[in-house]
Amino acid sequence: MHTVAVLALDGVIPFDLSTPVEVFGRARLPDGRPAYRVRVCGPGDEIDAGAFTLRPPWPLSALADADTIVLPGTADPAAPVPPPVLDALREAAARGTRIMSVCVGAFVLAATGLLDGRRATTHWLAAPLLAARHPAVEVDADVLYVDNGQFLTSAGAAAGLDLCLHVIRRDHGSAVAADAARLSVMPLERDGGQAQFIVHEQPPAPRGSVLEPLMRWLEENARHELSLDDIAARAGMSVRTLNRRFREHTGTSPLQWLHRARVRQAQHLLETTGHPVDRIAAQVGFGSPTAFRERFRRITGTSPHAYRRAFQDRSGR
Repeated sequence: MHTVAVLALDGVIPFDLSTPVEVFGRARLPDGRPAYRVRVCGPGDEIDAGAFTLRPPWPLSALADADTIVLPGTADPAAPVPPPVLDALREAAARGTRIMSVCVGAFVLAATGLLDGRRATTHWLAAPLLAARHPAVEVDADVLYVDNGQFLTSAGAAAGLDLCLHVIRRDHGSAVAADAARLSVMPLERDGGQAQFIVHEQPPAPRGSVLEPLMRWLEENARHELSLDDIAARAGMSVRTLNRRFREHTGTSPLQWLHRARVRQAQHLLETTGHPVDRIAAQVGFGSPTAFRERFRRITGTSPHAYRRAFQDRSGR
């Protein structure tokens, strides 16, 4: 029987830990036999899981007998990983053991060096930190999971479910995976290339910056058709100076900043109204619905219709 070892470290996120335990633990083969043997292990007798203390029934040495190792996320992804854990993971990888991470568990896997030169993902909020701490890893924050064969990474906790189902399908076929998905009340069809739903914050200007009033004006007038010349005139600068100042203060151009402001306004309308997408495109200042859809997908990684399905308030308030 295939053995899955779920590694619990101090600060482990309970949901990230329970997801693989439940999904792999409930998976059944067509004849009713368990598809996996699941073991929760840790480097010590007690693990701090925040709201409670966890006593893993298996020691760190249990990784040596595992066919798959799962690394759940921890509350502080930047915390140093104990050297014995890194050594055990590297030794397991050398034996050909499959290693997968859930959410910010990617930081533990990256700390081993096993992701160097490989594509990986994590929760979009943590992706910039992962890329900064591990520049040799190709961080892709726009997907639900990445399957490199031996090493697999997933985005947020829900994407960890998707990855577990993907692994079950890879090991035992679609029928077993579909049954596991039904037990988890999850769709089976979400693939790894589906975009994470990302909230893109506007790059701010430093407080007191000469750009601060201009940015407020842009937010208030984003629905109007504004050219770079219009923005420069409002700022009392040449176009060249405006572009330079904007990049110095925000890391982006005035028009890119304006497009993001419009998309954020569109996100709010998609969440809170039933207005047609074409109407929303006009309301937030895009010249055409096609331009709006292209820009929305480029910034958010998904379509306006998919975003509305995921986030529209249906409470009737």
